[in-house]
Amino acid sequence: MSTRLGRGLTIAAATVTLTSLVAPSASARTASPSVPSVSARAVSAVSGRAVSGPPETVVLDGGRLWRTRARLEKGDRRLAGVLRKLTARADNWLDQGPWTVVDKPKPAPGGDVHDYLSQAPYWWPSRPATADNPWGCPYVQRDGQRNPEVDTGTDRQDVEKVFDSTYDLALAWYYTGEKRYAVKAAQVLRTWFLDPATRMNPNLDHGQFIPCKYDGRAIGVIDFSQSYTSVLDAIALLDTGAPGWSRRDRAAMLAWNTGYRDWLTDSAFGKEEGAARNNHGTFYDMQLAALAYATGDKGLARRTVLAAGALRVDPQIAADGGQPQELARTRSWHYSTFDLVAYARLAAIGRKVGADLWAYRGPDGQSLFKAVGYLLPAATGAEPWNHPELEFHRFAASDVVRAAADAGDRAARAAVPRLEAPPGGDLWELRPAAEQLDSIAG
Repeated sequence: MSTRLGRGLTIAAATVTLTSLVAPSASARTASPSVPSVSARAVSAVSGRAVSGPPETVVLDGGRLWRTRARLEKGDRRLAGVLRKLTARADNWLDQGPWTVVDKPKPAPGGDVHDYLSQAPYWWPSRPATADNPWGCPYVQRDGQRNPEVDTGTDRQDVEKVFDSTYDLALAWYYTGEKRYAVKAAQVLRTWFLDPATRMNPNLDHGQFIPCKYDGRAIGVIDFSQSYTSVLDAIALLDTGAPGWSRRDRAAMLAWNTGYRDWLTDSAFGKEEGAARNNHGTFYDMQLAALAYATGDKGLARRTVLAAGALRVDPQIAADGGQPQELARTRSWHYSTFDLVAYARLAAIGRKVGADLWAYRGPDGQSLFKAVGYLLPAATGAEPWNHPELEFHRFAASDVVRAAADAGDRAARAAVPRLEAPPGGDLWELRPAAEQLDSIAG
């Protein structure tokens, strides 16, 4: 039997695989504590604002956020300290942006100014620039070594600011009720995605271009797939009644996300990225499942998560939990944690549609728990990381270990007290979803 996922891939749906992924009933599994029994339009003790029930977040657990906010409003001092770290991040965004794709020096090759443009980060000129060869072509690849050219003249850095700022600002508004955070987040979203004069077209036709070689590549899809789910969650938070975010904004953003989802499933670049067998394929699945869930196609979201066991886990994760394709890279620690961020977020989406990716076991015993377990000795500082790594940061694994712990893994739970907090502090309790805590650019 085969299941057509609508993205150029036909996946064999083995009965054992599907059975191991389908989430058990609520009565059979360990459930999160139930949402407190209060009115659907409660009044916040902190801000006096009317608030709805749990947000319909995509990756984040909306019920958990709702309960955390209730604890803050009751005066939880420890959480208040974590909140101060979050609002400090949000405060930094208030006098920045908004950003737009139309202000880059030159439009995308073969495109228009509204098309997103980024440059391949690991490709470098091989010759000195001259009047006849201003780019220094041909370009050659240096894996893991980031060319500083990629941060000037393209949209890459600006879009990361859009992703990060809207997430921080929406979370800060959700927990504090302070209008300025919501208004700023709404301004950033409208400028980048919705305003006709400044909006981005819903495609990535010119992602990670290589000068003198390619006007765009399928691999550029990861520019969005690694972080865009944060925007989807930010939108869901604003949708609970944020000032400055209207029904019209919500409808327009839904239309943009639907168009982008369709580009992912139907375009040549989208199909090629979906066929990738390394972390690019994992992030593609995570992004597609998230967009499907956010745009109302929960069937596609569920099929994508269910297929990820045989399609992603089996070929990517070894019996001992190592990820051979990522371990062979010059940034093996970064990419091993990076791939698991996508898996952890995909698993979080799966829980919302009845597909338990954490429970999946491959034919050789492969699982997400084993992959996290492979990282634990280095993540806790118990042992060195004995694979190539140009810039090791122990904290890079902290979020994926926290995700495994929350999913019920005993070894991960035992490791949590020994994890290294990332710069800026541990925000897990306020945004319990795995993030890439180190930076390939850093």
